[in-house]
Amino acid sequence: MSGYGSTGFLPPAMPDAAWVLNAMYEHEHGPTGTTYQEYRQARVADGSIEPITVGGIDLETTTVTTGGGLGRAGHPGPGWRRLRWADLAERTGDPVVPEGSLPGYQCFPSAKKDGSWPLGIIPPTEGSLDRETWIRLITLLAEHSPAGADTPSLAYYSPATLGFPDLENLVVRAGRLGDAECLYDDCEVDFSPSNLWPDDHSWCLGTDYDLWGTKVVGPPALIEALLDDPELEAVRLPWAN
Repeated sequence: MSGYGSTGFLPPAMPDAAWVLNAMYEHEHGPTGTTYQEYRQARVADGSIEPITVGGIDLETTTVTTGGGLGRAGHPGPGWRRLRWADLAERTGDPVVPEGSLPGYQCFPSAKKDGSWPLGIIPPTEGSLDRETWIRLITLLAEHSPAGADTPSLAYYSPATLGFPDLENLVVRAGRLGDAECLYDDCEVDFSPSNLWPDDHSWCLGTDYDLWGTKVVGPPALIEALLDDPELEAVRLPWAN
């Protein structure tokens, strides 16, 4: 994470904070014993797909297909159900987020084999909230904002989300908080905004390009609403306030 905001800014608690976790999904038949890496290796071996090479180097032998993605995501459709982080933690014995860490690739080592997730689980994507979480979060933010959906707000996109085209001229968009839902379908970017905040700075959210969760800071009433909301999954991380 950069202090210059190249991957997004993570604001300090003001005065309270929680992390909203990106959604993951599990197939109704559950995970299989085969990982994404093993499945890919089998397809390369039988000629179903071509191996990836760069400069004559076979990346199939040096990289791991984890199963995770980058950018926007949403419910994958019929046959899939939301897998809550808390439920996977109970199943594996891993903490939801290891102490001292942030929500990201290092979570749930016991669920993976050699760093690769099992087929049947779609892990959280990095760098962006999923569609359902983004829409619900905007609704809750509006309920805790001075002018509701009409609250003037600003959205910042880090250079990483835009492919690093320009590090000198940063992209910030202004508008109504209630219209922020449409930012998810912006054809010019494949991520939710890196940061979103109202004109009065009463709250702020930060989504880092390398993480699986979004930090939301603001008044205790807002944070408690996030933690209690049945459609979201949010946790306190005291070491990351």
